[in-house]
Amino acid sequence: MSHEVLYRKYRPHTFAEVAGQEHIVSALENQVKTGNFGHAYLFYGSRGTGKTSVARIFARALGCTDKDLYEIDAASNNGIDDVRELRDGVRTLPFESPLKVYLIDEVHMLSKPAFNALLKTLEEPPAHVVFILATTELHKVPDTIISRCQMQTFYRPSSEVLADVVKKITKKEGSKIDTEGARLVAFLGDGSFRDTLGVLQKVLAGTGEGEITVEIVANITGVPEVSQIHSFLLALLDARAAEALEILEKIATHNRDIKIFSRRVLDELRLAMLIKYAPEMRKEIEQIADKERLAFFTQLATHPNSTKISAVLKELLESHDLIGTTSLAQIPLELAVVSITEKLKHAQ
Repeated sequence: MSHEVLYRKYRPHTFAEVAGQEHIVSALENQVKTGNFGHAYLFYGSRGTGKTSVARIFARALGCTDKDLYEIDAASNNGIDDVRELRDGVRTLPFESPLKVYLIDEVHMLSKPAFNALLKTLEEPPAHVVFILATTELHKVPDTIISRCQMQTFYRPSSEVLADVVKKITKKEGSKIDTEGARLVAFLGDGSFRDTLGVLQKVLAGTGEGEITVEIVANITGVPEVSQIHSFLLALLDARAAEALEILEKIATHNRDIKIFSRRVLDELRLAMLIKYAPEMRKEIEQIADKERLAFFTQLATHPNSTKISAVLKELLESHDLIGTTSLAQIPLELAVVSITEKLKHAQ
């Protein structure tokens, strides 16, 4: 395997290589084709969704070469003097391209005076300049800036999109990963291409020859086994507090990640809730879960306490946010276990 960071190595370089953002690719390709493109764009989306990559691809599609593409990190260049310098540079003509493109990343980090200075440039931009502003925190960008830009919202890629990317890149790296292993890597990536490939890099570095299984992924990343997650949820719905607490203790003593365990518990219980209350979604769930997991979701959906699933899910969600705020990571989950099982006992 190459020592190069996978996210950089496999960063898309054409619109065709962009995954999970078809709505944006279609719009930008059409603007390039017709020549009816804007002078300012605002790319909004969570981290690792491809904002910077698409911005670079769009710039190249507009005929902008590297010499005329200016990338500015607003996190470290966020003062009015920085924007004034940008405004002075904007007036000069491109070196060798039909236009210049300014990509301002993390634009929400600009100071108020800097935003005011940028606004004046966006109101009267030179014909040879295109601005692409990128942000993960849209609420911090002034409405006056937003109103002068074409908004493009980047969606978090689905687990299936991420798993497909994992499979393709694993193959390119000379290895193979099974479907459940790819899905687990995607799950750990939490909606980010960059984080997903970071997890994959760790997995590839820790494996030898042969197919990478979900068990191998779990061992390398410290993810609790699915059987533990399912046993925990059954113990909860059965109001067996002692068993659920024992599972948490085993996870903690074996140095498994409590936060990841909690995320997976929430994910499994959510899917069981959907099976119960939205049976028409079963086909969609079948695409992301194997037969064993589907059987478990059905078991929970038909459990005597299945009508309490949403309440249990809500309480577990509240405890999830508290993990990491105490000296012992498992305490919020332990408190949730006691609270949930007590309520279920009294409801019987």
